Amino acid sequence: MKMASKVYFSRELTPEKVVELYNALGIELPGRVAVKLHSGEKGNQNYLTPEFWKPMIEAVNGTVVECNTAYGKAFDGVRDYTDGHLKLIEEHGWNKYFTVDLMDAEGPDLILPVENGKVLSENRVGKNIVNYDSMLVLAHFKGHPMGGYGGALKQLSIGCGSREGKALIHSGGVSEDNVECWDKHAEQDRFLEAMADAASTVVKHFSGRIAFINVMKNLSVDCDCCSVAEDPCMKDIGILASLDPVAIDQACIDLIYAAKDDPGRAHFIERVESRNGVHTIEAAAELGYGSREYELIEM
Repeated sequence: MKMASKVYFSRELTPEKVVELYNALGIELPGRVAVKLHSGEKGNQNYLTPEFWKPMIEAVNGTVVECNTAYGKAFDGVRDYTDGHLKLIEEHGWNKYFTVDLMDAEGPDLILPVENGKVLSENRVGKNIVNYDSMLVLAHFKGHPMGGYGGALKQLSIGCGSREGKALIHSGGVSEDNVECWDKHAEQDRFLEAMADAASTVVKHFSGRIAFINVMKNLSVDCDCCSVAEDPCMKDIGILASLDPVAIDQACIDLIYAAKDDPGRAHFIERVESRNGVHTIEAAAELGYGSREYELIEM
């Protein structure tokens, strides 16, 4: 039986508190640190800004890393090809403070094997991931149009996947093409299991050298990848930090359910449940790289 993972939690939503919670983890990420976050789609109003993350990224002397998307014809957006993506990263101000690495700007992808995967046998990530010794995953926890919710597991899977890797996840391993994958999109639970498979490979790649922070702020039912997103429907909840990506996402989901006095709770829960979003957490726990059992330590 797995021991309960420690998840540190604060209701104080400040950049300085992010650093404090990271320090509580007792880990010093070695060498070159890749900082995986969501830099925001053009037109999105909810993503967390460079200014919010600045103290945390500077504390680990990190490089912000991103990968191209697999929008194809499915969504509006400018992040599916390198030129447009890099231009938007600059428009959003990330280059003002940090070195930014679009890890799949130039091929070929790095292929990571999936061990005992439910759906995938391999995961494709931006090849520049090999240039880093450790990873800090800074997730903006919110809803998601397809996954139900987005947190640490989504940043590990869809977030670290190259355009071809994202297509494989969405199609359940059928297609690497970012247009074709939407016509061949996997059945919902299979898609969620593919996300769990892909996330496992990044956790293994940085084994013992990876940490997670989820920020429950700007709680829209839509993702930061949406160019037209709903405004937040719930009040801000807080910041969580853990060395376990499964536990931190489960803790966030539990905090949503516990917010019984929030008038937007039902709308957010409908988004999660209608997409069976918790199944990504279930599948990840079954794959053995995290636990749904956790100890919430409030600071």
